[in-house]
Amino acid sequence: MDLRRFSNGIALCGVFATSWLCAPLAWGNTFETRLDNGLRVIVKEDHRAPVAAHMVWYRVGAMDEHDGTTGVAHLLEHLMFKGTKKLKAGEFNEIVAQAGGNDNAFTSHDYTAYYQRVPVAALPRMIELEADRMRNLRIDDDEFARELKVVMEERRLRTDDQPQAQVYEQLMASTFIAHPYRRPVIGWMNDLEHLQPQDARDWYHRWYAPNNAYVVVVGDVEHQKVFDLVKKQYGGMKADPLPVRKITDEPPQLGMRRIIVKAPAELPQLAMAWKVPRIKDVENDREPYALEVLAGILDGHAASRLPRSLVRGSQVAVEVGAYYDSTARGEVTFMLGGTPARGKTVAELETALRAEVSRIADEGVSDAELERIKTLTVASEVYKRDSTYVQAMEIGRLEASGYRWQDADRMLEKLRSVTAAEVQAVARKYFGDDTLTVAVLDPQPVDPDAKPRPRPEGLLH
Repeated sequence: MDLRRFSNGIALCGVFATSWLCAPLAWGNTFETRLDNGLRVIVKEDHRAPVAAHMVWYRVGAMDEHDGTTGVAHLLEHLMFKGTKKLKAGEFNEIVAQAGGNDNAFTSHDYTAYYQRVPVAALPRMIELEADRMRNLRIDDDEFARELKVVMEERRLRTDDQPQAQVYEQLMASTFIAHPYRRPVIGWMNDLEHLQPQDARDWYHRWYAPNNAYVVVVGDVEHQKVFDLVKKQYGGMKADPLPVRKITDEPPQLGMRRIIVKAPAELPQLAMAWKVPRIKDVENDREPYALEVLAGILDGHAASRLPRSLVRGSQVAVEVGAYYDSTARGEVTFMLGGTPARGKTVAELETALRAEVSRIADEGVSDAELERIKTLTVASEVYKRDSTYVQAMEIGRLEASGYRWQDADRMLEKLRSVTAAEVQAVARKYFGDDTLTVAVLDPQPVDPDAKPRPRPEGLLH
């Protein structure tokens, strides 16, 4: 069960997540400025190839929605490609493609972001295009209606027709009863059915402003020239007053919650989520870093404990997974899950998964396990330098979650400093029953004549 597929975001009209265990890059050659209107610009120079990744991040996502209009953040992401006062619908994508690049966007609970990967010579035009749609988007009623149908079909394709996605959606809706992470990023179908063009226009005018955004550029550029280009395109925009964000804290959970999801499937599935802390103080927190290492020891590589013990060893499962991301604007969970092997039950898999955590709580972890995870962390840092896009993503995601890109190196140092005793301590502390929510897929008969739902026209993102 690939728990990393199911985080708090929609990317490329799918789902996007990165784990903190994939270490951030070292941030040498990174520069920042802020325009008078509040727009921040972050540039990382990487001169190995004549390309650039250009991203605009808005500090708003599904977390900021209200009941009745869920999905509007993601819907607006689609509508941002449907024309401005200067461009026709679809023309943005055509210009990027003609320049030899590609573009897309993604929405999460915490943020909405737009990007282009282009030859560096095309960067000035990309900056101009993004600045244009920050202020000049046109939401035509007919385009809204067409794109709303695309999003509704996307929900059917990627959630309603996918048992694992249904399990995750219901797990989050049960784990959080007050916090907005209980709502799916793509929105509830009933809300989508009742969205109106004015809902999208209101969202755009409320949140899409220079003082609620930042530009990230990574590539073969000189930072001062990028600063000048951004100032030229955005400098004349005025800052807007932003709404007060009122996010309901999740009340303490008072006992285990269990839900069953019935859907056509070949095999049952299991997903478990415990409420755990996130990083609030980069310098002084310790437990979130230890939880990251714990997730890696359980499921960070092919020889980690869960696949070794439960798939290849006892063969109680055909797939297993662990997921934890310590960086988020809101609440976080530590997830375990999997698919039991034929002849094995969900109860047996749950017992086996919890036993692996209990074994660490009782016996601790070896120095070799700890060192392996730290080595993989360093290796992942090196590999990420091969992609300007991934570097830009790391910068953007940290900033969107309430941290600073400058925190990345310190976070990596703190992760490297985690001790075996700290890993054992969090395994003992956070995996009881009272903060646990369990979701089980009860497989129903699959229609042998059912045909795959066709990919809806216009599903670009």
